[in-house]
Amino acid sequence: MIAGAIFDLDGTILDSIPIWEQAAEVFLHSMGIEAEKGLGKTMFTMSMQQGAAFLKERYLSEWEVEAIIAGINRTIEDFYFAQVPLKDGAAEFLKAMKQAGIKMVAATSSDRRVVEGALKRLKIMDCFARIFTCTEIGAGKDQPDIYLAAAAFMGTRPEETWVFEDALYALETAKKAGFRTVGVFDAFSAGDQGKIKEISDFYLEKLADFDAFLQQAVRKRL
Repeated sequence: MIAGAIFDLDGTILDSIPIWEQAAEVFLHSMGIEAEKGLGKTMFTMSMQQGAAFLKERYLSEWEVEAIIAGINRTIEDFYFAQVPLKDGAAEFLKAMKQAGIKMVAATSSDRRVVEGALKRLKIMDCFARIFTCTEIGAGKDQPDIYLAAAAFMGTRPEETWVFEDALYALETAKKAGFRTVGVFDAFSAGDQGKIKEISDFYLEKLADFDAFLQQAVRKRL
């Protein structure tokens, strides 16, 4: 039986990737700075700390990293606090997991304050025993630290813990660390879907079929 689950938030549970495509550019534009083309994609794999450090090196040498993070959060917080929707089927999937007695935590590259605001508004905060952030862990999802910390908190071994992610690089990290992986479709990563399907132990076009996922988990002797 599946012992625990670690859920990414942006692009997996929250339909929030579009705002992140433009957040850094909008932030820079507010200060009269023209961003390089494709900045959002360049920063996609970075944690908030890493992204802020990148912007400091490239554009804002006189700024402190913490001030850059605060500026980006101000750019996106209204969207999180008032607008960002759940992905289709996410609420039902989480509630089915909770009803089945499966331990769940969230692991996110975003800032705690903005994601907690969204989760509370969407009434799914109580689905997660804890939220882990890359900034607080001190490493992005190109390293397994956040997944290992989440599993340690739940008291579950990687091989009995499923990681739900929409991004190929994060799934690769979790897989190499010995976790079971669930790829969740998001349009931002459409070009990677072939590789995501290959690396995932289970693949979901939408978070709508909990029964099928649970049956697959059982077949894998978790």
